[in-house]
Amino acid sequence: MAREFRTVGVVGLGTMGAGIVEVFARNGLQVIAAEVTEEAVARGRTHLETSTRRAIDRGKMTEEQAGELLGRITTTTSMADLADVDLVVEAVPESLDLKASVFAELDKHVGPDTILASNTSSLSVTELAVRTQRPGKVVGMHFFNPAPVQKLVELVRTVVTEPDVVEDLQAFAATLDKVPVVIGDRAGFIANALLFGYLNHAARMYEERYASREDLDAAMRHGCGYPMGPLALLDLIGLDTAYEILETMYAQSRNLMHAPTPLFKQMITAGLLGRKSGRGFYTYEKPHSSKVVPDAETPGALVSDEAPVREVQRVGVVGTGTMASGIVQVFASAGFDVVVRGRSDSKVGASIAGIKKSLEKAVVRGRLTEEKRDATLGRITGTTRLEDFADVDLVVEAIAEELEVKRAVFGALDEICKPGAILATTTSSLPVVECAAATSRPADVVGLHFFNPAPVMKLVEVVSTIGTAPDVSATALALCEKLGKVPVSCGDRAGFIVNALLFPYLNDAVKMLEAHYATADDIDAAMKTGCALPMGPFELLDVVGLDVSLAIERSLYKEFRQAGFAPAPLLEHLVTAGRLGRKTGHGFRDYTSR
Repeated sequence: MAREFRTVGVVGLGTMGAGIVEVFARNGLQVIAAEVTEEAVARGRTHLETSTRRAIDRGKMTEEQAGELLGRITTTTSMADLADVDLVVEAVPESLDLKASVFAELDKHVGPDTILASNTSSLSVTELAVRTQRPGKVVGMHFFNPAPVQKLVELVRTVVTEPDVVEDLQAFAATLDKVPVVIGDRAGFIANALLFGYLNHAARMYEERYASREDLDAAMRHGCGYPMGPLALLDLIGLDTAYEILETMYAQSRNLMHAPTPLFKQMITAGLLGRKSGRGFYTYEKPHSSKVVPDAETPGALVSDEAPVREVQRVGVVGTGTMASGIVQVFASAGFDVVVRGRSDSKVGASIAGIKKSLEKAVVRGRLTEEKRDATLGRITGTTRLEDFADVDLVVEAIAEELEVKRAVFGALDEICKPGAILATTTSSLPVVECAAATSRPADVVGLHFFNPAPVMKLVEVVSTIGTAPDVSATALALCEKLGKVPVSCGDRAGFIVNALLFPYLNDAVKMLEAHYATADDIDAAMKTGCALPMGPFELLDVVGLDVSLAIERSLYKEFRQAGFAPAPLLEHLVTAGRLGRKTGHGFRDYTSR
Protein backbone atom coordinates (compact mmCIF):
# COMPACT_ATOMS: atom_id res chain seq x y z
CA MET A 1 0.00 0.00 0.00
CA ALA A 2 1.35 3.39 -1.03
CA ARG A 3 2.46 5.83 1.64
CA GLU A 4 0.33 8.85 2.40
CA PHE A 5 2.01 12.21 2.63
CA ARG A 6 0.01 14.61 4.81
CA THR A 7 2.69 16.67 6.51
CA VAL A 8 5.95 17.52 4.78
CA GLY A 9 9.04 19.38 5.83
CA VAL A 10 11.26 21.68 3.78
CA VAL A 11 14.72 22.72 4.94
CA GLY A 12 15.87 25.98 3.37
CA LEU A 13 13.67 28.93 2.47
CA GLY A 14 15.61 30.56 -0.32
CA THR A 15 13.98 31.10 -3.71
CA MET A 16 13.94 27.38 -4.47
CA GLY A 17 12.91 26.20 -1.01
CA ALA A 18 10.12 28.77 -0.74
CA GLY A 19 8.85 27.67 -4.15
CA ILE A 20 8.74 24.02 -3.03
CA VAL A 21 6.90 25.02 0.17
CA GLU A 22 4.34 26.84 -1.98
CA VAL A 23 3.86 23.78 -4.21
CA PHE A 24 3.09 21.60 -1.20
CA ALA A 25 0.83 24.16 0.49
CA ARG A 26 -1.09 24.81 -2.73
CA ASN A 27 -1.96 21.13 -2.81
CA GLY A 28 -3.46 21.12 0.67
CA LEU A 29 -0.48 19.70 2.58
CA GLN A 30 0.65 20.89 5.97
CA VAL A 31 4.20 22.19 5.62
CA ILE A 32 6.87 22.79 8.26
CA ALA A 33 9.62 24.98 6.82
CA ALA A 34 12.98 25.21 8.62
CA GLU A 35 15.72 27.81 8.36
CA VAL A 36 18.85 28.57 10.37
CA THR A 37 17.83 31.98 11.75
CA GLU A 38 14.71 34.06 12.33
CA GLU A 39 16.02 36.54 9.72
CA ALA A 40 16.21 33.74 7.14
CA VAL A 41 12.69 32.65 8.11
CA ALA A 42 11.46 36.22 7.57
CA ARG A 43 13.09 36.36 4.14
CA GLY A 44 11.44 33.07 3.24
CA ARG A 45 8.05 34.36 4.36
CA THR A 46 8.59 37.41 2.14
CA HIS A 47 9.30 35.11 -0.85
CA LEU A 48 6.03 33.27 -0.21
CA GLU A 49 3.95 36.40 0.31
CA THR A 50 5.37 38.02 -2.82
CA SER A 51 4.61 34.93 -4.90
CA THR A 52 1.05 34.57 -3.62
CA ARG A 53 0.45 38.32 -4.08
CA ARG A 54 1.59 37.97 -7.70
CA ALA A 55 -0.85 35.07 -8.17
CA ILE A 56 -3.68 37.19 -6.70
CA ASP A 57 -2.84 40.13 -8.99
CA ARG A 58 -2.93 37.81 -12.01
CA GLY A 59 -6.29 36.39 -11.02
CA LYS A 60 -4.93 32.90 -10.38
CA MET A 61 -5.72 32.93 -6.66
CA THR A 62 -8.17 34.74 -4.39
CA GLU A 63 -7.22 36.58 -1.19
CA GLU A 64 -9.02 33.84 0.74
CA GLN A 65 -7.09 31.04 -1.02
CA ALA A 66 -3.80 32.83 -0.40
CA GLY A 67 -4.65 33.17 3.28
CA GLU A 68 -5.48 29.46 3.52
CA LEU A 69 -2.26 28.55 1.71
CA LEU A 70 -0.09 30.61 4.04
CA GLY A 71 -2.02 29.23 7.00
CA ARG A 72 -0.89 25.70 6.14
CA ILE A 73 2.77 26.74 6.53
CA THR A 74 4.59 26.63 9.86
CA THR A 75 8.13 28.00 10.11
CA THR A 76 10.86 27.04 12.57
CA THR A 77 14.57 27.29 13.30
CA SER A 78 14.70 23.86 14.96
CA MET A 79 15.07 20.55 13.12
CA ALA A 80 13.37 18.88 16.09
CA ASP A 81 10.07 20.40 14.91
CA LEU A 82 10.20 18.12 11.85
CA ALA A 83 9.90 14.98 14.01
CA ASP A 84 6.46 13.94 12.78
CA VAL A 85 6.63 14.72 9.05
CA ASP A 86 6.21 12.02 6.38
CA LEU A 87 8.75 13.54 3.97
CA VAL A 88 11.50 16.17 4.19
CA VAL A 89 12.85 17.99 1.14
CA GLU A 90 16.24 19.63 1.67
CA ALA A 91 16.73 22.81 -0.39
CA VAL A 92 19.86 24.45 1.03
CA PRO A 93 22.73 25.81 -1.15
CA GLU A 94 24.69 23.40 -3.39
CA SER A 95 27.42 22.39 -0.94
CA LEU A 96 27.94 18.68 -0.29
CA ASP A 97 29.20 19.27 3.26
CA LEU A 98 26.29 21.55 4.11
CA LYS A 99 23.69 19.18 2.70
CA ALA A 100 25.33 16.17 4.38
CA SER A 101 25.21 17.94 7.76
CA VAL A 102 21.51 18.70 7.23
CA PHE A 103 20.78 15.05 6.43
CA ALA A 104 22.74 13.82 9.43
CA GLU A 105 20.80 16.20 11.68
CA LEU A 106 17.42 15.27 10.17
CA ASP A 107 18.22 11.59 10.62
CA LYS A 108 18.38 12.13 14.38
CA HIS A 109 14.96 13.78 14.65
CA VAL A 110 12.51 12.28 12.15
CA GLY A 111 10.70 8.94 12.40
CA PRO A 112 12.24 5.74 10.99
CA ASP A 113 9.86 5.64 8.01
CA THR A 114 10.28 9.30 7.03
CA ILE A 115 11.71 9.79 3.54
CA LEU A 116 14.59 12.26 3.18
CA ALA A 117 14.83 13.95 -0.22
CA SER A 118 17.38 16.38 -1.64
CA ASN A 119 16.58 19.05 -4.19
CA THR A 120 20.20 19.01 -5.42
CA SER A 121 20.61 19.66 -9.13
CA SER A 122 24.08 18.17 -9.51
CA LEU A 123 25.51 16.61 -6.33
CA SER A 124 25.61 12.88 -5.55
CA VAL A 125 22.50 11.71 -3.72
CA THR A 126 24.40 8.56 -2.74
CA GLU A 127 26.96 10.70 -0.88
CA LEU A 128 24.10 12.20 1.14
CA ALA A 129 22.39 8.84 1.74
CA VAL A 130 25.44 7.27 3.36
CA ARG A 131 25.62 10.09 5.91
CA THR A 132 22.37 8.74 7.41
CA GLN A 133 21.21 5.57 9.14
CA ARG A 134 18.46 5.14 6.48
CA PRO A 135 20.19 5.15 3.05
CA GLY A 136 17.31 3.16 1.56
CA LYS A 137 14.92 6.00 2.31
CA VAL A 138 17.04 8.78 0.80
CA VAL A 139 16.23 10.01 -2.69
CA GLY A 140 16.72 13.00 -4.94
CA MET A 141 13.65 15.14 -5.62
CA HIS A 142 14.86 17.82 -7.99
CA PHE A 143 12.30 20.55 -8.63
CA PHE A 144 12.95 23.14 -11.33
CA ASN A 145 12.89 26.90 -10.80
CA PRO A 146 10.36 28.48 -10.32
CA ALA A 147 8.92 25.42 -8.57
CA PRO A 148 5.26 26.59 -8.56
CA VAL A 149 5.40 26.98 -12.36
CA GLN A 150 7.80 24.36 -13.69
CA LYS A 151 6.22 20.91 -14.12
CA LEU A 152 9.28 18.66 -14.12
CA VAL A 153 10.49 16.78 -11.04
CA GLU A 154 13.51 14.48 -11.38
CA LEU A 155 13.33 11.58 -8.89
CA VAL A 156 16.84 10.27 -8.34
CA ARG A 157 17.29 6.73 -7.05
CA THR A 158 20.60 5.51 -5.66
CA VAL A 159 21.81 1.91 -5.78
CA VAL A 160 20.37 1.38 -2.28
CA THR A 161 17.12 3.36 -2.51
CA GLU A 162 14.17 1.09 -1.69
CA PRO A 163 11.97 0.59 -4.79
CA ASP A 164 8.73 1.42 -2.95
CA VAL A 165 10.19 4.80 -1.89
CA VAL A 166 10.64 5.77 -5.54
CA GLU A 167 7.23 4.42 -6.55
CA ASP A 168 5.47 6.25 -3.72
CA LEU A 169 7.20 9.55 -4.50
CA GLN A 170 6.42 9.12 -8.21
CA ALA A 171 2.71 8.80 -7.39
CA PHE A 172 2.95 11.68 -4.91
CA ALA A 173 4.63 14.01 -7.43
CA ALA A 174 1.83 13.31 -9.91
CA THR A 175 -0.74 14.45 -7.32
CA LEU A 176 1.13 17.77 -7.18
CA ASP A 177 0.41 18.23 -10.92
CA LYS A 178 4.05 17.58 -11.73
CA VAL A 179 5.69 15.40 -14.39
CA PRO A 180 7.97 12.97 -12.47
CA VAL A 181 10.83 11.20 -14.25
CA VAL A 182 12.89 8.48 -12.54
CA ILE A 183 16.66 8.31 -13.05
CA GLY A 184 19.85 6.95 -11.55
CA ASP A 185 22.28 8.97 -9.46
CA ARG A 186 24.60 10.60 -11.97
CA ALA A 187 25.86 14.19 -12.07
CA GLY A 188 23.40 16.47 -13.81
CA PHE A 189 20.61 13.86 -13.76
CA ILE A 190 18.72 14.14 -17.09
CA ALA A 191 18.02 17.78 -17.87
CA ASN A 192 21.28 19.31 -16.65
CA ALA A 193 23.41 16.45 -17.98
CA LEU A 194 22.05 17.05 -21.48
CA LEU A 195 21.59 20.82 -21.25
CA PHE A 196 24.96 21.85 -19.85
CA GLY A 197 27.07 19.94 -22.36
CA TYR A 198 25.24 21.91 -25.06
CA LEU A 199 25.64 25.23 -23.21
CA ASN A 200 29.35 24.57 -22.65
CA HIS A 201 29.85 23.83 -26.34
CA ALA A 202 28.10 27.09 -27.28
CA ALA A 203 30.31 29.08 -24.88
CA ARG A 204 33.37 27.40 -26.41
CA MET A 205 32.22 28.40 -29.92
CA TYR A 206 31.90 31.99 -28.74
CA GLU A 207 35.29 31.84 -27.01
CA GLU A 208 36.86 30.69 -30.28
CA ARG A 209 35.16 33.59 -32.10
CA TYR A 210 33.58 31.07 -34.46
CA ALA A 211 30.32 33.02 -34.35
CA SER A 212 28.99 36.07 -32.52
CA ARG A 213 26.88 35.71 -29.39
CA GLU A 214 23.85 37.09 -31.29
CA ASP A 215 24.30 34.63 -34.16
CA LEU A 216 24.78 31.65 -31.83
CA ASP A 217 21.59 32.53 -29.95
CA ALA A 218 19.57 33.36 -33.07
CA ALA A 219 20.64 30.10 -34.73
CA MET A 220 19.21 27.94 -31.94
CA ARG A 221 16.04 30.01 -31.52
CA HIS A 222 15.18 30.15 -35.21
CA GLY A 223 16.78 26.89 -36.33
CA CYS A 224 15.55 24.63 -33.50
CA GLY A 225 12.64 26.57 -31.98
CA TYR A 226 14.38 26.85 -28.61
CA PRO A 227 12.82 29.45 -26.27
CA MET A 228 16.22 31.05 -25.56
CA GLY A 229 19.64 31.00 -27.16
CA PRO A 230 22.42 29.23 -25.21
CA LEU A 231 24.38 32.33 -24.17
CA ALA A 232 21.26 34.23 -23.06
CA LEU A 233 20.26 31.13 -21.07
CA LEU A 234 23.68 30.96 -19.40
CA ASP A 235 23.26 34.60 -18.35
CA LEU A 236 19.88 33.73 -16.85
CA ILE A 237 21.21 30.66 -14.98
CA GLY A 238 24.34 32.46 -13.79
CA LEU A 239 27.83 31.70 -15.06
CA ASP A 240 29.04 30.74 -11.57
CA THR A 241 26.18 28.24 -11.21
CA ALA A 242 26.85 26.84 -14.69
CA TYR A 243 30.56 26.48 -13.90
CA GLU A 244 29.87 24.54 -10.68
CA ILE A 245 27.44 22.18 -12.41
CA LEU A 246 29.91 21.52 -15.23
CA GLU A 247 32.75 20.95 -12.76
CA THR A 248 30.64 18.39 -10.88
CA MET A 249 29.65 16.65 -14.11
CA TYR A 250 33.22 16.54 -15.41
CA ALA A 251 34.52 15.13 -12.12
CA GLN A 252 32.22 12.12 -12.66
CA SER A 253 32.21 11.73 -16.43
CA ARG A 254 35.72 12.87 -17.44
CA ASN A 255 33.99 13.79 -20.70
CA LEU A 256 35.66 16.83 -22.27
CA MET A 257 32.20 18.01 -23.36
CA HIS A 258 31.60 18.72 -19.65
CA ALA A 259 34.97 20.36 -18.91
CA PRO A 260 34.08 24.04 -18.37
CA THR A 261 35.53 26.16 -21.16
CA PRO A 262 38.21 28.52 -19.71
CA LEU A 263 36.12 31.57 -20.60
CA PHE A 264 33.76 30.76 -17.70
CA LYS A 265 36.52 31.08 -15.11
CA GLN A 266 37.76 34.34 -16.64
CA MET A 267 34.27 35.88 -16.66
CA ILE A 268 33.48 34.72 -13.12
CA THR A 269 36.76 36.14 -11.81
CA ALA A 270 35.89 39.46 -13.48
CA GLY A 271 32.47 39.46 -11.80
CA LEU A 272 30.57 38.85 -15.05
CA LEU A 273 28.01 36.38 -13.69
CA GLY A 274 25.08 37.09 -16.00
CA ARG A 275 21.81 38.84 -15.27
CA LYS A 276 22.30 38.82 -11.50
CA SER A 277 25.44 40.96 -11.79
CA GLY A 278 24.14 43.07 -14.69
CA ARG A 279 26.67 41.69 -17.15
CA GLY A 280 27.62 38.30 -18.54
CA PHE A 281 27.72 37.40 -22.21
CA TYR A 282 25.37 40.35 -22.63
CA THR A 283 25.09 43.63 -20.70
CA TYR A 284 21.85 44.39 -18.84
CA GLU A 285 20.21 47.62 -17.75
CA LYS A 286 20.93 46.78 -14.10
CA PRO A 287 21.56 43.70 -11.93
CA HIS A 288 18.71 41.14 -12.12
CA SER A 289 17.21 42.96 -15.13
CA SER A 290 16.25 41.08 -18.30
CA LYS A 291 16.63 44.18 -20.51
CA VAL A 292 19.73 43.92 -22.71
CA VAL A 293 21.51 47.20 -23.46
CA PRO A 294 24.15 47.94 -26.12
CA ASP A 295 27.79 47.39 -25.21
CA ALA A 296 31.17 47.22 -26.92
CA GLU A 297 30.40 43.71 -28.20
CA THR A 298 27.06 44.64 -29.74
CA PRO A 299 27.41 44.37 -33.51
CA GLY A 300 26.17 47.07 -35.85
CA ALA A 301 24.39 46.19 -39.07
CA LEU A 302 24.85 42.62 -40.27
CA VAL A 303 26.44 43.98 -43.44
CA SER A 304 29.58 46.03 -42.83
CA ASP A 305 29.59 49.48 -44.42
CA GLU A 306 33.08 48.73 -45.68
CA ALA A 307 32.05 45.65 -47.67
CA PRO A 308 30.27 46.41 -50.95
CA VAL A 309 27.21 44.37 -51.88
CA ARG A 310 26.90 42.82 -55.33
CA GLU A 311 23.69 43.26 -57.28
CA VAL A 312 21.54 40.15 -57.49
CA GLN A 313 18.46 40.08 -59.70
CA ARG A 314 18.43 36.72 -61.45
CA VAL A 315 18.97 33.48 -59.51
CA GLY A 316 19.61 29.91 -60.56
CA VAL A 317 18.78 26.86 -58.41
CA VAL A 318 20.27 23.43 -59.14
CA GLY A 319 17.98 20.64 -57.95
CA THR A 320 14.29 19.75 -57.87
CA GLY A 321 13.93 18.06 -54.48
CA THR A 322 11.97 19.37 -51.50
CA MET A 323 14.73 21.73 -50.35
CA ALA A 324 15.49 23.05 -53.86
CA SER A 325 11.80 23.67 -54.61
CA GLY A 326 11.38 25.51 -51.33
CA ILE A 327 14.36 27.75 -52.11
CA VAL A 328 12.96 28.50 -55.57
CA GLN A 329 9.66 29.52 -53.95
CA VAL A 330 11.44 31.74 -51.41
CA PHE A 331 13.40 33.66 -54.07
CA ALA A 332 10.47 33.99 -56.49
CA SER A 333 8.16 35.16 -53.69
CA ALA A 334 10.71 37.87 -52.83
CA GLY A 335 10.67 39.24 -56.40
CA PHE A 336 13.68 37.49 -57.94
CA ASP A 337 13.61 35.86 -61.38
CA VAL A 338 14.53 32.20 -60.83
CA VAL A 339 15.74 29.48 -63.19
CA VAL A 340 15.35 25.98 -61.72
CA ARG A 341 17.40 23.20 -63.30
CA GLY A 342 16.52 19.51 -63.05
CA ARG A 343 17.86 16.34 -64.64
CA SER A 344 14.67 15.79 -66.68
CA ASP A 345 11.63 17.72 -67.86
CA SER A 346 9.42 15.56 -65.62
CA LYS A 347 11.44 16.44 -62.52
CA VAL A 348 11.37 20.15 -63.37
CA GLY A 349 7.62 19.96 -64.01
CA ALA A 350 7.01 18.16 -60.72
CA SER A 351 9.05 20.77 -58.85
CA ILE A 352 7.12 23.69 -60.30
CA ALA A 353 3.81 21.87 -59.73
CA GLY A 354 4.79 21.41 -56.08
CA ILE A 355 5.57 25.11 -55.75
CA LYS A 356 2.20 25.95 -57.31
CA LYS A 357 0.44 23.65 -54.83
CA SER A 358 2.25 25.30 -51.93
CA LEU A 359 1.26 28.76 -53.13
CA GLU A 360 -2.36 27.60 -53.64
CA LYS A 361 -2.48 26.55 -49.97
CA ALA A 362 -1.29 30.01 -48.97
CA VAL A 363 -4.09 31.57 -51.05
CA VAL A 364 -6.72 29.30 -49.47
CA ARG A 365 -5.46 30.24 -46.00
CA GLY A 366 -5.65 33.93 -46.81
CA ARG A 367 -1.88 34.46 -46.56
CA LEU A 368 -1.40 35.25 -50.25
CA THR A 369 -3.47 36.93 -52.95
CA GLU A 370 -4.13 35.28 -56.29
CA GLU A 371 -2.28 38.13 -57.99
CA LYS A 372 0.88 37.49 -55.92
CA ARG A 373 0.60 33.77 -56.56
CA ASP A 374 0.49 34.32 -60.31
CA ALA A 375 3.32 36.88 -60.17
CA THR A 376 5.50 34.47 -58.19
CA LEU A 377 4.90 31.58 -60.60
CA GLY A 378 5.56 33.97 -63.52
CA ARG A 379 9.10 34.55 -62.23
CA ILE A 380 10.01 30.84 -62.33
CA THR A 381 11.53 29.23 -65.42
CA GLY A 382 12.43 25.55 -65.72
CA THR A 383 15.33 24.01 -67.60
CA THR A 384 17.40 20.83 -67.88
CA ARG A 385 20.51 22.73 -69.07
CA LEU A 386 23.14 24.23 -66.77
CA GLU A 387 24.05 26.47 -69.70
CA ASP A 388 20.89 28.48 -68.98
CA PHE A 389 22.68 29.83 -65.87
CA ALA A 390 25.11 31.83 -68.03
CA ASP A 391 23.51 35.18 -67.12
CA VAL A 392 22.43 34.61 -63.50
CA ASP A 393 23.91 36.64 -60.62
CA LEU A 394 23.69 33.82 -58.07
CA VAL A 395 23.45 30.04 -58.30
CA VAL A 396 22.25 27.98 -55.32
CA GLU A 397 23.16 24.29 -55.49
CA ALA A 398 20.61 22.13 -53.62
CA ILE A 399 21.28 18.53 -54.65
CA ALA A 400 22.03 15.37 -52.64
CA GLU A 401 24.70 15.44 -49.91
CA GLU A 402 27.36 13.72 -52.02
CA LEU A 403 30.63 15.61 -52.19
CA GLU A 404 31.85 14.36 -55.57
CA VAL A 405 28.51 15.14 -57.20
CA LYS A 406 28.53 18.66 -55.73
CA ARG A 407 32.15 19.22 -56.83
CA ALA A 408 31.23 18.19 -60.39
CA VAL A 409 28.34 20.67 -60.43
CA PHE A 410 30.54 23.49 -59.13
CA GLY A 411 33.21 22.70 -61.72
CA ALA A 412 30.60 22.93 -64.48
CA LEU A 413 29.08 26.14 -63.06
CA ASP A 414 32.54 27.71 -62.91
CA GLU A 415 32.86 27.32 -66.68
CA ILE A 416 29.30 28.47 -67.46
CA CYS A 417 28.53 31.35 -65.08
CA LYS A 418 29.62 34.92 -65.83
CA PRO A 419 32.45 36.57 -63.87
CA GLY A 420 31.19 37.98 -60.55
CA ALA A 421 28.35 35.47 -60.23
CA ILE A 422 28.15 34.01 -56.71
CA LEU A 423 28.10 30.21 -56.37
CA ALA A 424 26.39 28.95 -53.20
CA THR A 425 25.80 25.51 -51.72
CA THR A 426 23.02 24.53 -49.30
CA THR A 427 25.04 21.68 -47.77
CA SER A 428 24.28 21.03 -44.12
CA SER A 429 27.38 19.01 -43.30
CA LEU A 430 29.96 18.93 -46.11
CA PRO A 431 32.91 21.37 -46.29
CA VAL A 432 32.00 24.39 -48.41
CA VAL A 433 35.69 24.85 -49.23
CA GLU A 434 35.61 21.52 -51.11
CA CYS A 435 33.03 22.99 -53.49
CA ALA A 436 35.11 26.18 -53.78
CA ALA A 437 38.24 24.18 -54.60
CA ALA A 438 36.47 22.66 -57.61
CA THR A 439 36.32 26.13 -59.21
CA SER A 440 38.77 28.78 -60.38
CA ARG A 441 36.84 31.39 -58.35
CA PRO A 442 36.94 30.25 -54.69
CA ALA A 443 36.41 33.84 -53.52
CA ASP A 444 32.92 33.75 -55.08
CA VAL A 445 31.81 30.57 -53.27
CA VAL A 446 29.74 30.67 -50.05
CA GLY A 447 27.47 28.39 -48.05
CA LEU A 448 23.76 29.27 -47.83
CA HIS A 449 22.30 26.63 -45.53
CA PHE A 450 18.51 26.99 -45.59
CA PHE A 451 16.45 24.94 -43.13
CA ASN A 452 13.59 22.68 -44.15
CA PRO A 453 10.89 23.66 -45.09
CA ALA A 454 12.61 26.69 -46.63
CA PRO A 455 9.44 28.80 -47.13
CA VAL A 456 8.64 28.46 -43.40
CA MET A 457 11.95 28.29 -41.53
CA LYS A 458 13.50 31.69 -40.88
CA LEU A 459 17.12 30.71 -40.33
CA VAL A 460 19.85 30.70 -42.98
CA GLU A 461 23.45 29.91 -42.01
CA VAL A 462 25.82 31.97 -44.15
CA VAL A 463 29.05 29.97 -44.24
CA SER A 464 32.25 31.72 -45.31
CA THR A 465 35.33 29.67 -46.20
CA ILE A 466 38.88 30.82 -45.62
CA GLY A 467 38.83 32.14 -49.21
CA THR A 468 35.31 33.68 -49.45
CA ALA A 469 35.55 37.36 -50.43
CA PRO A 470 34.12 39.85 -47.87
CA ASP A 471 31.71 41.31 -50.43
CA VAL A 472 30.37 37.82 -51.18
CA SER A 473 29.62 37.21 -47.48
CA ALA A 474 28.09 40.69 -47.22
CA THR A 475 25.95 40.07 -50.31
CA ALA A 476 24.74 36.73 -48.94
CA LEU A 477 23.73 38.33 -45.62
CA ALA A 478 21.94 41.23 -47.34
CA LEU A 479 20.20 38.84 -49.71
CA CYS A 480 18.87 36.71 -46.83
CA GLU A 481 17.42 39.81 -45.20
CA LYS A 482 15.64 40.69 -48.49
CA LEU A 483 14.17 37.17 -48.42
CA GLY A 484 12.74 37.87 -44.93
CA LYS A 485 15.13 35.39 -43.33
CA VAL A 486 17.32 35.58 -40.22
CA PRO A 487 20.90 35.15 -41.45
CA VAL A 488 23.72 34.09 -39.11
CA SER A 489 27.40 34.08 -40.02
CA CYS A 490 29.82 31.29 -39.24
CA GLY A 491 33.01 29.65 -40.45
CA ASP A 492 33.32 26.56 -42.60
CA ARG A 493 33.58 23.64 -40.21
CA ALA A 494 31.46 20.54 -39.66
CA GLY A 495 27.93 21.22 -38.46
CA PHE A 496 28.19 24.99 -38.84
CA ILE A 497 26.27 26.35 -35.80
CA VAL A 498 23.00 24.47 -35.42
CA ASN A 499 24.05 20.91 -36.21
CA ALA A 500 27.31 21.31 -34.27
CA LEU A 501 25.33 22.22 -31.15
CA LEU A 502 22.27 20.03 -31.70
CA PHE A 503 23.70 16.63 -32.62
CA PRO A 504 26.19 16.15 -29.75
CA TYR A 505 23.22 16.82 -27.42
CA LEU A 506 21.12 14.22 -29.27
CA ASN A 507 24.05 11.79 -29.16
CA ASP A 508 24.38 12.30 -25.38
CA ALA A 509 20.69 11.43 -25.01
CA VAL A 510 21.23 8.16 -26.92
CA LYS A 511 24.20 7.29 -24.69
CA MET A 512 22.04 7.98 -21.63
CA LEU A 513 19.39 5.56 -22.92
CA GLU A 514 22.05 3.02 -23.91
CA ALA A 515 23.37 3.04 -20.31
CA HIS A 516 19.85 2.24 -19.00
CA TYR A 517 20.07 5.45 -17.00
CA ALA A 518 16.55 6.55 -17.93
CA THR A 519 13.84 5.60 -20.44
CA ALA A 520 13.33 7.37 -23.76
CA ASP A 521 9.95 8.60 -22.51
CA ASP A 522 11.45 10.07 -19.34
CA ILE A 523 14.33 11.70 -21.21
CA ASP A 524 11.94 13.27 -23.72
CA ALA A 525 9.61 14.42 -20.93
CA ALA A 526 12.52 15.92 -19.00
CA MET A 527 13.76 18.02 -21.92
CA LYS A 528 10.32 19.17 -23.03
CA THR A 529 8.99 19.89 -19.55
CA GLY A 530 12.17 20.98 -17.79
CA CYS A 531 13.83 22.93 -20.62
CA ALA A 532 10.75 23.95 -22.67
CA LEU A 533 12.14 22.40 -25.85
CA PRO A 534 9.62 21.82 -28.66
CA MET A 535 10.53 18.13 -28.98
CA GLY A 536 12.37 15.57 -26.87
CA PRO A 537 15.63 14.18 -28.30
CA PHE A 538 14.18 10.81 -29.34
CA GLU A 539 11.12 12.37 -30.95
CA LEU A 540 13.45 14.65 -32.90
CA LEU A 541 15.84 11.88 -33.92
CA ASP A 542 12.95 9.82 -35.29
CA VAL A 543 11.70 12.84 -37.27
CA VAL A 544 15.13 13.79 -38.66
CA GLY A 545 15.94 10.18 -39.52
CA LEU A 546 18.46 8.04 -37.68
CA ASP A 547 20.56 7.53 -40.81
CA VAL A 548 20.76 11.28 -41.43
CA SER A 549 21.58 11.87 -37.76
CA LEU A 550 24.32 9.22 -37.81
CA ALA A 551 25.89 10.75 -40.94
CA ILE A 552 26.01 14.19 -39.27
CA GLU A 553 27.46 12.77 -36.06
CA ARG A 554 30.13 10.89 -38.02
CA SER A 555 31.10 14.10 -39.84
CA LEU A 556 31.38 15.94 -36.51
CA TYR A 557 33.53 13.19 -35.01
CA LYS A 558 35.74 13.07 -38.10
CA GLU A 559 36.35 16.81 -37.84
CA PHE A 560 36.75 17.30 -34.07
CA ARG A 561 38.06 13.84 -33.03
CA GLN A 562 36.65 14.21 -29.52
CA ALA A 563 35.35 11.10 -27.76
CA GLY A 564 32.20 13.03 -26.82
CA PHE A 565 31.35 13.35 -30.53
CA ALA A 566 31.71 9.62 -31.31
CA PRO A 567 28.28 8.29 -32.38
CA ALA A 568 26.58 6.12 -29.76
CA PRO A 569 26.79 2.41 -30.70
CA LEU A 570 23.02 2.09 -30.16
CA LEU A 571 22.39 4.64 -32.94
CA GLU A 572 24.67 2.74 -35.30
CA HIS A 573 22.94 -0.56 -34.47
CA LEU A 574 19.47 0.87 -35.10
CA VAL A 575 20.56 2.22 -38.49
CA THR A 576 22.12 -1.13 -39.40
CA ALA A 577 18.84 -2.82 -38.45
CA GLY A 578 16.92 -0.49 -40.76
CA ARG A 579 15.14 1.32 -37.92
CA LEU A 580 15.53 4.82 -39.35
CA GLY A 581 12.68 6.62 -37.61
CA ARG A 582 9.28 7.77 -38.80
CA LYS A 583 10.11 7.26 -42.47
CA THR A 584 10.44 3.48 -41.94
CA GLY A 585 7.81 3.24 -39.21
CA HIS A 586 10.40 2.15 -36.64
CA GLY A 587 13.14 4.08 -34.85
CA PHE A 588 13.51 4.65 -31.14
CA ARG A 589 9.76 4.14 -31.12
CA ASP A 590 7.37 2.15 -33.29
CA TYR A 591 4.80 4.06 -35.35
CA THR A 592 1.50 2.49 -36.33
CA SER A 593 1.24 4.51 -39.54
CA ARG A 594 4.02 5.91 -41.71
